Amino acid sequence: MKLYNSLTRQKEEFEPLSPPFVGVYVCGPTVYSHSHLGHGKSYVSFDVLIRYLRHLEYNVRYIQNITDVGHLTDNADAGEDKIEKQARLEKMEPMQISEKYTKSYFDDMDALGILRPDVSPRASGHIPEQIELIKVLIEKGHAYEVNGYVYFSVSSFPGYGKLSGRKLDELVAGARVSIDQGKRDPKDFALWKKAGDDHILKWNSPWGWGYPGWHLECSAMSMRYIGETLDIHGGGLENIFPHHESEIAQSEGATGKQFARFWLHNNMVTVDGQKMGKSLGNFTLLRDIFEKYHPMVVRLYILRSHYRSPLDFSDMGLDSAKSGLGRLLAFRLRLGHKPSEDTVVPSAVITALIESARAAFHESMNDDLNTPAALASIFELVRAGNSALDNNDTPQDRVALAAVLDELAGEILGLDLTGSDSSSADIGELCEVLVETRGVLRKNKLFKAADHMREKLETIGYTARDLPGGKSEIIKK
Repeated sequence: MKLYNSLTRQKEEFEPLSPPFVGVYVCGPTVYSHSHLGHGKSYVSFDVLIRYLRHLEYNVRYIQNITDVGHLTDNADAGEDKIEKQARLEKMEPMQISEKYTKSYFDDMDALGILRPDVSPRASGHIPEQIELIKVLIEKGHAYEVNGYVYFSVSSFPGYGKLSGRKLDELVAGARVSIDQGKRDPKDFALWKKAGDDHILKWNSPWGWGYPGWHLECSAMSMRYIGETLDIHGGGLENIFPHHESEIAQSEGATGKQFARFWLHNNMVTVDGQKMGKSLGNFTLLRDIFEKYHPMVVRLYILRSHYRSPLDFSDMGLDSAKSGLGRLLAFRLRLGHKPSEDTVVPSAVITALIESARAAFHESMNDDLNTPAALASIFELVRAGNSALDNNDTPQDRVALAAVLDELAGEILGLDLTGSDSSSADIGELCEVLVETRGVLRKNKLFKAADHMREKLETIGYTARDLPGGKSEIIKK
């Protein structure tokens, strides 16, 4: 498998540091509002990475943090804490805000079929680790304290800029905080901030009451649960600078070891070519999209774009994904919901189709998680599979096709086609009963009654497709 490494700016063959163990850390949400489609794209993308690594039988430890303190409104060293600002707006305690939107985040991710991380550490729960990391950086000459603030000295780390490609004289990280406030250099960034009397989220430290910097949190938590060197660090493209650049500096400054071997960055969701974001006011909440489109439609919509490519939001795109999901669901329904536990020997035609689909799928996924191409191989399997079953429909062939579809589309890409929730399962069972009923009607030449059934189905979004030999199948329109 080759992955595009943002650090080297090229695709590289992935080899973990200590196989079969793979340590993956992905920057999680700052929990001060509900999740929008941009969050969906990011975490669906990394969910596919985790699923595929586990499919390849790696022992993955997946860490995704929850930022509940320290992320300021300008994403650098100035502005208000986003959690505290929202707490004032909603007249709630900051930790109430964190709890409210953490639950909302996981509800949305669960709906999208995203696997829960192995650990979801909270920044507020790892203050001791962050304080210890600062102590090490001060001891090694990479950080300095002034008036209750602790700053990382960018000039002390020659490698600063290697991820983003920026040169030191071009950097503006933290430049809004003047040197008069204690910084030796405008490029230096805060590891610990002094908290005023009106600041609620604060902890005691060797430098007085304060709170950690946003960049520091991810270094401390990732190394706490994975170790000093991560196999993969993921996040949004917009986090390369200054967030991830600063993570590298403070982590490698403290340990003297490479912080992350692979850096993976997903591209953004755009609206009319402009980044979707809360600060721009052009975002669409996932919960609002779910009112119109099933979460699996949204997941398929995201998977149809490569994780490193932008995804332009449109109802037209979602409608197309809805149609595509309908084709997948109809095929899966045709195959049946009760795969055999016995050894299944499919026909030579179906065996060839499955081998071809699986080879094309894995070739695409091994090429930097190319989900659009992987999906194309699945849709080709559906097309060819339907054609083959029209000519010769056997239980063995249907079971074999169901198994490969559940593996590729379900297990790896995370598309639920089997009706895991009770309502979908009920619909699936009902459709199977209707198929049998319609077959009986046609066999007994009760064509008017069969046509009436088709009309009724169309009123609830389904239709009946007649097959050779008097058989039928129910298809979602």
